[in-house]
Amino acid sequence: MYYMKIKLFLLSFLFLFPALASAQVTVVRVKNNQVYLDTSSLETTVHTGDVFKVILSSEKLTNPKTGKDLGLLYNYSPEGNITEVQPLYAVGKLPSVAGVQVGQEAVITQQLQIPAPTTSAGTPATTTSSSTHQKTVFEPVNQEIISLSTADVTQPGADNLITLSDKGLITVWARNGEKLEEKLSYKIPSGTKPLTLSAAPLRQAETAEIFVTVYDEQHARISTLVLAHENGHWVTLDTLPYFVKEIGCGKEKTIWMQKPFIAGAYPGNARKLVYEDGHFKGDKQVVSSRRSWLTGINFFRPDETAPAQLIYTSPYGRIKMETANGKTTENKDVPVGAPNRVKYKQEIVKFYPSLQVINAPDKPVLVAVENIAKLGMLSDLFGHYDNAKLHFISFDKGRLTRTDTVNLDGFVYDTACRQNSVLAAEVLPDGQSAVVEIFN
Repeated sequence: MYYMKIKLFLLSFLFLFPALASAQVTVVRVKNNQVYLDTSSLETTVHTGDVFKVILSSEKLTNPKTGKDLGLLYNYSPEGNITEVQPLYAVGKLPSVAGVQVGQEAVITQQLQIPAPTTSAGTPATTTSSSTHQKTVFEPVNQEIISLSTADVTQPGADNLITLSDKGLITVWARNGEKLEEKLSYKIPSGTKPLTLSAAPLRQAETAEIFVTVYDEQHARISTLVLAHENGHWVTLDTLPYFVKEIGCGKEKTIWMQKPFIAGAYPGNARKLVYEDGHFKGDKQVVSSRRSWLTGINFFRPDETAPAQLIYTSPYGRIKMETANGKTTENKDVPVGAPNRVKYKQEIVKFYPSLQVINAPDKPVLVAVENIAKLGMLSDLFGHYDNAKLHFISFDKGRLTRTDTVNLDGFVYDTACRQNSVLAAEVLPDGQSAVVEIFN
């Protein structure tokens, strides 16, 4: 009876979770983004749609105290999918083939062909389809990107991508197909921890200023550097004693500021940042932050006639929205994780990923990040994550309802947006970051 129970448990497990089998093969050809794999020695069948990744390099992992050999630590390419299967080889497509060469080994994760569960009537049960959103993955860069934005920095109409790394490096990129070409860079002063980055033209409409919010750990103080690139040089225009963040996309983007640490580890209300009489300052428009930092706030308009409503991330990682009738609705499907955090006095301050609102054919859609914690009960507590999901959420019949989900290979500090797409920099297991653009 004991073994019967174990057998029943294993069968139930196989039906509840996708069964996977891994197979190692050799790269025999690389052409464009296509990789040809020798599958002639495999005893199992490869199918289109199977996931694969190439082993780019490996290093021996040794315990420094005992000298014990712990095996090899592998550096993988981004994941791709098998697109064509022939009797002796398979063809797969990768987001980028940087570093991929003939003779390297690849690992194929095969979906075992388990019969789909059926209903009591004997018909196949309904399954959830994968996301249909179009996605572009740019070639990874050797940075751990914690924030990003888009604006014209190098020249009018450049549509640059601007990133901020965990080391405080600001990089201005130009898009070249699925590659990012570095155009400018700037290192923030030492002794400060970078928090977030924004970019928009507040002084004039030609090129944008860059706003970099930093944390001075020694003095427990948050401030924002206002930078511009003029005549081939970086210029510090101002230092603001505020937490600053952009809200909105494209021409509708605005820059907001809030007083940090008003009530303990929580910030104060937010004001729109403007440039008047030669100074950057807040205007008269004030919005209650609901004890959320600006990274977790946006304005959501259910339809063209309705007034804009505040949507925010609560201190406990739940997305909430204040409706027009004064009530609050909450989405309980998306637990938001915060990789970006600092220690302020005796408290841990979390800066949740931005909430993006992008246009849709019929109504706006909210995009929120869920970071998946590493194995272990305390991983989320300390901000340790493996990967992430981008959830698309609509407001319908008084509720915030998740309508679609896009899975990412790495975790995400923050997001940005263009007029009809969301940009996220996923931090991959090897410490590099791949910028992903997901179109609505």
